[in-house]
Amino acid sequence: MKRLFIFITIMMVGLFSLSGCSNGEKQSAEKAEEDNLQKITVLLDWVPNTNHTGLFAAKDLGYYEAEGLAVEIMQPGDGGTAQLIGAGTGEFGVSYQEDVTTARSQDIPVVAIAAVIQHNTSGFASLKAKGITTPADFSGKTYGGWGSPAENAIISAIMEKDHADFSTLNIMNIGSFDFFTSLEKGVDFAWIFQGWTGIEAQLRNIELNFIRLSELNPVFDYYTPVIIASEETIEQNPELAEKFIRAASRGYDYCIEHPEEAAQILLDNAPELDKELVLRSQEYLAAEYKADAARWGEMKTEVWQRYADFMYENKLIDRNIKAEEAFTNRFLY
Repeated sequence: MKRLFIFITIMMVGLFSLSGCSNGEKQSAEKAEEDNLQKITVLLDWVPNTNHTGLFAAKDLGYYEAEGLAVEIMQPGDGGTAQLIGAGTGEFGVSYQEDVTTARSQDIPVVAIAAVIQHNTSGFASLKAKGITTPADFSGKTYGGWGSPAENAIISAIMEKDHADFSTLNIMNIGSFDFFTSLEKGVDFAWIFQGWTGIEAQLRNIELNFIRLSELNPVFDYYTPVIIASEETIEQNPELAEKFIRAASRGYDYCIEHPEEAAQILLDNAPELDKELVLRSQEYLAAEYKADAARWGEMKTEVWQRYADFMYENKLIDRNIKAEEAFTNRFLY
């Protein structure tokens, strides 16, 4: 019996040792696999929303991992995303054409490598009861903005085209107030994105008049938002940009084809968002991400150049830029 006990004990120890080695080897293999992934950071332009869903989809569905990437998606800290990416704080970021143009005019080395949405979906919204249906109706009204010089230039341009006097417009800086709160503060109209605030108004049963900016003048059909990288990244590590954009393209294609499932992916990553708003917004953007372009992310030289010209002519930038320096389609999938 003593010998049998010793034999069983030895066998048990051996089995536990083998099991421990097996688990340890599995953990080591998993760690090695994780370590083999190239870790990169993506900086958002704002809090997570449906503009970003393709990025989260690429992560959660394993598209980045398939490219050998371990991606961390972060909200920006102090400073604009273009400035942070130009300084090397992250490999890729979400910005918009106006910010990239401004950065290029200041010799900040960032380049747009994909358009998240093909056309500008923003515009001016007001309560239907206000009767504001054209820029001519802005005269004598109060506009709630965020204090950007570009706002004044754009509103002035569209009012002038409608033979309205910009000097009669009262401009109120609404700061951190959202659109709906600003309406309670005496604002008559404000600049919103139809795919988010416009849909939220529908969910609240608030009837709005919406003047889409891109329909007023082709110059205002610029890209917002865009995915950006530094010149250093695309020149010294183009393979990384190719891998990232290939995965992101798959993520946005998934959003186009499966908006309901994509909405849930965003909610899983940002559970504080309103579920119905995210779903409705995702359905709206499914038709806007690629729209009439041959592929997701495509950008045109004339879109970049005409808005850069507008910014320069209205003294929004100190020197003009060459569109080809501000964007590239070379990494598109």
